[in-house]
Amino acid sequence: MNSIDWAILIITLTSIIVYGIYKSRTTKNLEGYFLSNRSLPWYLVLLSIMGTQASAITFLTGPGQAYSDGMRFVQYYFGLPLAMIVISIFFVPVFSKLKVFTAYEFLEHRFDVKTRTFTSALFLLSRGLSTGVSIFAPSLVLSSLMGWNIYYTNLVMGGLLIIYTMSGGAKAVAHTQKLQMIIVFVALFITGYLAVKLLPDAVGFTDALKVGGQNGKMNIITTGFTKDGFDWKDKYNIWSGLIGGFFLALSYFGTDHSQVGRYLTAKNITESRKGLLINGLVKVPMQFFILLIGILIFSFYQYNKGPVYFDNTTLQQAKQTVKRDSLILLEDQYATAFAKKDMAAANAIRKTFKGVMERALPDQKPNDTNYIFLWFVKENLPVGLIGLIFAIIFLAAWGSIAAALNSLAACSVIDFHKKFFVKKETEIEEYKVSQWYTLGWGIFSIIISMFAYNIGNSLIEAVNIIGSLFYGVILGVFLVAFWLKFVKGNAVFYAAVISELLVIIIYKLDVISFLWLNVIGAVLVFVLSCLIQPFLKEKAL
Repeated sequence: MNSIDWAILIITLTSIIVYGIYKSRTTKNLEGYFLSNRSLPWYLVLLSIMGTQASAITFLTGPGQAYSDGMRFVQYYFGLPLAMIVISIFFVPVFSKLKVFTAYEFLEHRFDVKTRTFTSALFLLSRGLSTGVSIFAPSLVLSSLMGWNIYYTNLVMGGLLIIYTMSGGAKAVAHTQKLQMIIVFVALFITGYLAVKLLPDAVGFTDALKVGGQNGKMNIITTGFTKDGFDWKDKYNIWSGLIGGFFLALSYFGTDHSQVGRYLTAKNITESRKGLLINGLVKVPMQFFILLIGILIFSFYQYNKGPVYFDNTTLQQAKQTVKRDSLILLEDQYATAFAKKDMAAANAIRKTFKGVMERALPDQKPNDTNYIFLWFVKENLPVGLIGLIFAIIFLAAWGSIAAALNSLAACSVIDFHKKFFVKKETEIEEYKVSQWYTLGWGIFSIIISMFAYNIGNSLIEAVNIIGSLFYGVILGVFLVAFWLKFVKGNAVFYAAVISELLVIIIYKLDVISFLWLNVIGAVLVFVLSCLIQPFLKEKAL
C-alpha cells in the first residue's frame, strides 16, 4: 500500500474508535454497560445483529469460498429466516418479560442453577474460542499479503477494539457497528463493480456469470443426493441448509448471548422483533451478494493471469520441502495453459497444485481460499480504495469481536461473578468489574488467536464448526425449557452432558457434515430429557 492507502486506513479506523467512545456515554452500571439501558431502536438493533454476525471472516473468506466451491454455500443460510420467526414468537417475549441480562438466567428460572451454569459455560467456551479465530482470520491474511508479523497484527487487531469495547460497552458496540456496516457495504459494492469493469471490453456482467456457470460455480441449489444415495458428509446442500442451518441459526440467535445481547438492548419487544425479522429478510441476499463477488473475481482471473496459489507465504514454505520441483513444474504448466487460453487445463492444474501443497505441508492443512479476495484487492483496485478495503477488514472484525467480548463479559459477571463470588457491589464497582472481565476475555481471545489455524476449507467454516459442536446442545436445553414442561433440572442437565459428549464423539468420527451436529445435539437433549425424567423422583416445575 502507498501513503494514500495508509492514510485512509488510519483515518477510517481512528474515526470509528473516536465515534464509538463519543457515543458510548451511558449510565455506569450493568444495564448501561451490557444492554445500553434497553433503549435502542430497531434499526440500531438490526445493524448490531448484522454487524455481530458479519465478521471479517464473512467478507474475507465468503468471496474465496465462492471462488473455490461455487455459490452453494448460500444454502447454509436458508434456514435462517424461519429461525428469526421462531425466536421472535417464543424467545423474545420470555427474555423481555423476565428482564434478563443473559439468556441463561432464564434457565435458572425454569430449571436450576447447575443447568444455567453448564449452558453458560458451554457458551463461554465456544464463543471464547471462535472469537480467537475471528481475530486470527484478518491477521492471517493481512500478515501474509502485507508481510506483517502475524503476532503483532493479532495484538493490534485485538488491542485496538478492546479500547472502545471496555470504555463504552454495548452502546459503543451498537453505534460503531452502524458506521461499520455502511462502510463495509459501500466498499463491497465498489469492489464488485470494479471486478466487472476490469474485465475485457467485450465481457459484461452476464458474461461473467456465464463463465462462472460453465465452470460449475453457479451451483446455488444442490440436493446432496448422489447415485449412491444422500451424502451425509456433503457440507452444503438444500437439506443441510434448511434443517441444519435452521437449528444453527435458532441456537445462534436464540441462545448465543453475543446475539441475544444485541436485541436485549431494544427499547421494547416490538423493536427487538423488527430487528430480528428484517435481519431474516436481508441476510440471504446479503450473503448471496458477498458470494457473487467471488464469482466475479473468478471470472476476472479467467481473463487475467493470477497466481496458481494465492497464499505466497505458505507457498514459499512448501518450496522448502521435497515437493519443490513438483510445485515449480506445475507453476510452469499453469503459465503455459493460461498463455494458450486453455482455462480448463489451468483450473485443473490449480486443483492439482492444491493437492501437492497439502502433501508438502500435511500438518498445516494449507488452503488459499482465505487469501483470494484481498489478493484481488491488493493487486487490482485503485489507490485509496485498497486502504478502504483493508479498513473494512478491521472494522468487520471489530464489530463482531467487540459484541463477543461484551457478551462474554456479561455472562462472566452475571452468571458466575455475581452468582458465586461477589453478590453485593455498588453500581460503579460492578461497572469496573465488567470492564476488567472485558479486558480478560480480550486477552484470552488474543492468546487463542496466536495458536489458531485453519479448520476446514476456510476460516468461516472454522467458526461454524466450533459453534456446531456446542450450539445444538445449548439449543436443546432451551427447547426443553419452552416445550417440555414435565421435565425439570436434573433430567435436562444429565441429558445435556451426555449429548455434548456424544456430539464431540460423532464429530471426531467424521461420519457426517458439521451442520447436522446442531440437529443431533438438540434432538439428543430433547429425547434424552424425556427418557431420563421418569426415572427421577423430582416433580417438574
